[in-house]
Amino acid sequence: MHRRRFSLALVSAPAALLARPAHASGLASLSDADASRGLKTALEQGALTAVRLLGVQDGFLGNPRVRIPLPSALQDASKLLKAMGQGRQVEELEVAINRAAENAVPLAKNLLVNAVRTMSVTDAKNILTGGDTSVTAFFADRTRAPLGTQFLPVVKQATSKVGLAAKYDRLAGKAAGFGLLKQEDASIDHYVTRKALDGLYLVIGEEEKKLRSNPVAAGSDILRKVFGALK
Repeated sequence: MHRRRFSLALVSAPAALLARPAHASGLASLSDADASRGLKTALEQGALTAVRLLGVQDGFLGNPRVRIPLPSALQDASKLLKAMGQGRQVEELEVAINRAAENAVPLAKNLLVNAVRTMSVTDAKNILTGGDTSVTAFFADRTRAPLGTQFLPVVKQATSKVGLAAKYDRLAGKAAGFGLLKQEDASIDHYVTRKALDGLYLVIGEEEKKLRSNPVAAGSDILRKVFGALK
């Protein structure tokens, strides 16, 4: 069976195929099915790599790009507590919220993979035309709500072990009441869950870009075939 000539079909081509010029001969060797497989493979590998990088000790705490700080509105409170000799407790809380995120991230694996494998025509088109944040937006739209539900109990279990967590909730609740803090950040568990997901989606996007820019290093035949045709 002759392969269909690879076109500008917005429903199946990886974003990179339209983002840079390519030799016609390279594109002609690709079928729409191969292009779609390449996109899905890049997304799935990016997601799995992100889970592997973040779902370990220091995955968040040791990465300044995703490390979860106390909300900015509570920075003054933490400084005051440190001045009152409770600096160790503040540090324990900061470590605990990052450990909670690290413990929760492995739960994301199945949902992320399923999101890729059940990608619709509209999803593919949005990734193609959505720019640099399209991959992050895709995963956030498809998985944020269910992952938030899965993450929350794990986060809650981790933060409850730190005595200062209850003080955080009381202080944050007052700050939110005065409009000094987003209501969604008034609970440490919800705050950590949201930031953990933000970090996860950020790293997925970064990993997907790496795969597109260096498909040979990915060790995948379909990635080399699809993205290599653009070299």
